[in-house]
Amino acid sequence: MTQSSGKRPKLVLFPTRTVAPTPGVNEDDFQIYASYRGSTASGFFGTLKVVRKTDGRLLFPFDGAASIGPFATKAAAVAAAVENGDAVVKADIARPEL
Repeated sequence: MTQSSGKRPKLVLFPTRTVAPTPGVNEDDFQIYASYRGSTASGFFGTLKVVRKTDGRLLFPFDGAASIGPFATKAAAVAAAVENGDAVVKADIARPEL
């Protein structure tokens, strides 16, 4: 099995070592993972994870976060998830959650 040349950042939910909270200064300091779930019968919902790469902090989802959708198409659900991810990134740059 061969690996692709592009590496994705490792998502660390429970780090074994503590990392000092480090705010991101631009969009390159964040990783947005957007996808969808659902079906044509129930509608499509966007799924989203936003990780600050400077310290590995998971910014989204959080307890109480509203669901993204439902939407009629997969593309609309993913687009809404990306839009929400961009808003989370911009908000964290303006006022970092440390």
